[in-house]
Amino acid sequence: MPELDQRRRRLVLAICCASMIVVVMDISIVNVALPTIRHDLGASVSSLQWTVDAYTLVLASFLLLAGSTADRIGRRKVFLIGLAAFGIGSLLCGVAPGIGWLIGARALQAVGGTMLNPVAMAIIATTFTDPAERARAIGVFGSMSGLSLALGPILGGALVDGLGWRSIFWINVPIVIGAIVMTALFVPESRAPRARRVDPVGQLLVILVLASVVYAIIQSTKSGWGSPLIVTLLVVAVLALIGLLVYEPRRTDPLLELRLFRSAPFSSAILMAFGALCAFGAFLFVTTLYLQDLRGMSALKAGLCMLPVGVLIVVLSPRTGKLVGRRGPRLPLVVSGSALALAGLLSLLIGPGTPILALLGVFLLIGVFQGTINPPITNSAVSGMPRSMAGVATSLASAGRQTGTTLGVAIAGTIVGSTVATGGTAYTHAEQGVWWMLFGIGAVILTLGFVSTGAWARGTAERAAALFEELDQGAAVKPATPVRS
Repeated sequence: MPELDQRRRRLVLAICCASMIVVVMDISIVNVALPTIRHDLGASVSSLQWTVDAYTLVLASFLLLAGSTADRIGRRKVFLIGLAAFGIGSLLCGVAPGIGWLIGARALQAVGGTMLNPVAMAIIATTFTDPAERARAIGVFGSMSGLSLALGPILGGALVDGLGWRSIFWINVPIVIGAIVMTALFVPESRAPRARRVDPVGQLLVILVLASVVYAIIQSTKSGWGSPLIVTLLVVAVLALIGLLVYEPRRTDPLLELRLFRSAPFSSAILMAFGALCAFGAFLFVTTLYLQDLRGMSALKAGLCMLPVGVLIVVLSPRTGKLVGRRGPRLPLVVSGSALALAGLLSLLIGPGTPILALLGVFLLIGVFQGTINPPITNSAVSGMPRSMAGVATSLASAGRQTGTTLGVAIAGTIVGSTVATGGTAYTHAEQGVWWMLFGIGAVILTLGFVSTGAWARGTAERAAALFEELDQGAAVKPATPVRS
């Protein structure tokens, strides 16, 4: 791909950020509409979980396929297809006559979303070739993820109160149309130097692992963990995971490139991405229901309570990206993990009548956590990796985020489940399980912030990058090895 001038690179970054905003915002914007959807469509709590999880589960399941496909057939081409699919899915969500139709349309919407975020990240990684400039660009792009999640409830609240819950999906359509036009005009086509082959068996195994685990968690409240259905689902998940670990290393071009995990910073980034979005997804789910169903707030007022989160992400994320470019990811990761752990501990004190100012103090800590976590994670996922692995590496990072969000909502819904209708102290007591989870995840991020940024970790990253460079050079001069199946 030819070198672009600075103005063109910034335009490409803006287009990619627009795709990030609509895809990620549709994870959180729905949360503030859940009580209204529940009343309007007569949905159960488990159906509400699936309204969120059908979207994030599909995103997590197909991100790897989308990233490797984009590397093979062209990133701009896949990006355009994803925008069109996302727009059509948004239209169908806006006209859904029942909860089942809405869940199905959300899944279709997510199919388009799988072709956007990881592909956009790969486009950025190949557009910005200077390491410092790329770190800043990744910081901006990564900040859009947290910002979109945080501002989703605010925008969603205004739309739900003013135009109804269907408007939160219709608003995507003009944004998608504009992004399609701008992409066709200004984003250059790019591909990996060596095309990776399709891996249908690996894709099926990934879907089986994620779908079985999520469905088991959501269904466990109704069926019980010892029921034949739940046990069967967990056995399927374990067998599929074993299948992945055995089958994928035997392929020439595996869907799940396990050799990437030889890099300690990369492995830590995936784990932290998973944990961070698991925590934030759970926080949004239980807090939205708490503010509206327990405290009786309108959708708009509940969304405005999230404003401190959004403001801090806007303020901190760009600065965090610059800090990562100058000094590395350690300090932001330590700050982020500490803020999340403290927020989890303080949330244990929340009751039905907790003063709003006290709640806002917790939300400020969540804002610090989200404002400092995404740039170092995103940069660690692609730092030092050869361009041929850009799509795969960023897809794994995005898959970690979406899988985390999916499980966070599933776990939170399972924990508070039957107490939503009861309300009062029963709900806030059940919430404490979620807050302990946030504390634990914060402690893990804090620990990994130190472990993944030392000399040993950097050495593993350098050896992993050298391995892929060697494999790419070998593939360029030798015939492709037949794929084992």
